[in-house]
Amino acid sequence: MYNEFLQNGKFCIFESNIFKMDLQTRKNEFIQEFLKLQSEELIAQLESLLKNKSVPEKTSVKPMSIKKLNSRIDASEVDFKNGKFKTTEQLLAKYK
Repeated sequence: MYNEFLQNGKFCIFESNIFKMDLQTRKNEFIQEFLKLQSEELIAQLESLLKNKSVPEKTSVKPMSIKKLNSRIDASEVDFKNGKFKTTEQLLAKYK
């Protein structure tokens, strides 16, 4: 029923008929599959996911006018030309 694998250090579960189940059934089936797990690493990752709740919460994003968007793009391009930016490596290092 479930296909599980470890991809890039993340545990993934796929279920072909997941959209046909109600939430309670999905939770029950997840618990059953969780109880079958033998990998301490996978269990630790799931625990971390639950503790951190790393799934993004809904945020209130206000729409922006085209004029404002273009203004922000122009300012960003000027910043980039002037060397006012961070590399991917710098950003990743900040959040490790």
